[in-house]
Parts: sequence; C-alpha cells; structure tokens
Amino acid sequence: MTSIANGNTRITPVTVLGLGPMGRALASAFLTARHPVTVWNRTPGKTGDLLDRGAVAACSVQEAVEAGHVIVTCLIDYDAVRATLAQAPGGWENRRLVNLTSGEPAQAREMARWAASHGIDYLDGAVLTPTPAIGTSSAAVLFSGAHAVHEAVRETMTAVGGTGVYLGADPGRASAYEVALLDLFATSVNGIVHAFALASAEGIEPEGFAAFATGIGGLLPEMIIRFAEQLRTGDHPGDRSTIASAASGITHVINTATSHGIDVSVLSAAKKIIDRAVADGHGAEGLARLTSVLREGGVSRVRR
Repeated sequence: MTSIANGNTRITPVTVLGLGPMGRALASAFLTARHPVTVWNRTPGKTGDLLDRGAVAACSVQEAVEAGHVIVTCLIDYDAVRATLAQAPGGWENRRLVNLTSGEPAQAREMARWAASHGIDYLDGAVLTPTPAIGTSSAAVLFSGAHAVHEAVRETMTAVGGTGVYLGADPGRASAYEVALLDLFATSVNGIVHAFALASAEGIEPEGFAAFATGIGGLLPEMIIRFAEQLRTGDHPGDRSTIASAASGITHVINTATSHGIDVSVLSAAKKIIDRAVADGHGAEGLARLTSVLREGGVSRVRR
C-alpha cells in the first residue's frame, strides 16, 4: 500500500476504529485533510455525517484494517483495543497502529509488547484537548513509542491539528503525561465544586463567588512553573507560603465545611499529607515540598 503525494500533502488511507465523540472528531479531521477514511464501530449508528463526507464504513475490523495504511484506535479502554484488534489477526504488513485510547502507562507498555508479538508497528498517544479542538490549531496530541513508527505516521497525524509532540521511545510516556494532567484536572474540578458548595452553604451567590474564584485560578500557572523549578533544584523556600500555614488554612476549611454537613473526605486526605510533612520537619518549607512527601509516603506503603 502506498501513499499518494498531493501538492505539499501526502494522502494516506486512514482507518479509525471507534466512533465515540473523539473518534468521530478524528475521522472528521482526516477527511478534512483529504485522506481516504474508513471507519468501524462496534455498534452501528455512530457515523454521523462521516459517510456523507466520503468516509467508508467497514463491515468488520479485518476489512477496516486492510483498508487503511495508518490505523487509529480510539476506544473506551485498552481492553477494548485488544479485543477489537483480535478480530484482525492478519493484514498488518506495511501498516502502523496509532492508539489514542486513554489509559495507564503500564497498559500502554503492555499494549506495545502485545502489538510487537503480533507483528504490528505500534505508537501510543494521548489527546490533550476536547473534541471541538481536533483539526484546529488548538489541538494537542502526545506520541510515544518506536521512533521509526512515529516518523512513518507523523505527516498523516498532522491532520489532527495543532501541536503534536513526540516524547521518546517509551510507549507509556504519553499516557504518563495524560494521567498526571488528568490528576490535575480531576482534583481541580473537585476543588471548584467543593468551594461552590461551601460558599453556597454560607449564603454566597454563585456569581459573586465566581468573580473572586477566577482570581485564585489565575495564580496557578505561575505557581506550576515555580514548583517545577523548585522540584528540579530540590530547594523549597517558604518565602511565599509554608506548609505550616497551609495546615492552618485547610483546617479552617474543613471545620467550616463540616459545620454545614459538607463531605470533607478529599480535604481530610490532603490535610493528612500536610500534617505528615509538618511532623517530618518540613513545616517551614514551601508547598512544592509536598510532592516528595507524597512520593515518600507511597514508597513506604508499598514496602510495607
């Protein structure tokens, strides 16, 4: 199977396995970039306008794989990817598999081993932006795995848009970035909704609270960059704020929320880490120091 040069763009047959919202967005972006697109989904009725725009719906996974040069999977999890690909035991010669399914780093590495054992050229990836950004300059996708596979699909994957970053040969690296970023997002969302619950319990109107809450959010980018530098150097000065002051502040939040019957389990878990840091003599240090406290606690629990 060969690609066809069309002006400055090489037109490559692409197959997309999985037509959830992200899968449809990916297929749409490949169509917009004028790649021939074949799609497959376990359940029918998910193609939207893709067929009207020129996509072809395969009747089987095997047929879908054979139709593409670059095979993109975007399914619910890695188990679904493996179960789906098991339906196409052959026909992988001169084809590359790009897995954009969300999962865990260990799963990505195991998937790479599985693919290698089946003679499949494999690249793992993580989409960091929502579906409306796919195909636009705002899209961001991370890739990791065999360098030769990345080079083979790099031009085709530019159809996804925006920034595509190759992170190296470890197939779990893209997933590692994704889960860490999801950690940040999940805990941030929990903080937002918990803060709204507490403000509401104190009779504060949501809009009034939001006007000040956005200011808190505005502090985070600089804090993230500063923490990264401190973690690199191992120096955690308490010149702006200290772990001891954080212990006092979070106690006030927990006590107030508890008085209103609001669940404080997440805050209590955070306070436990802060208290351990203070007990270990880090109370006068900056908040970035909590990163190593978290890791040390995890290691000690595993060893026990």
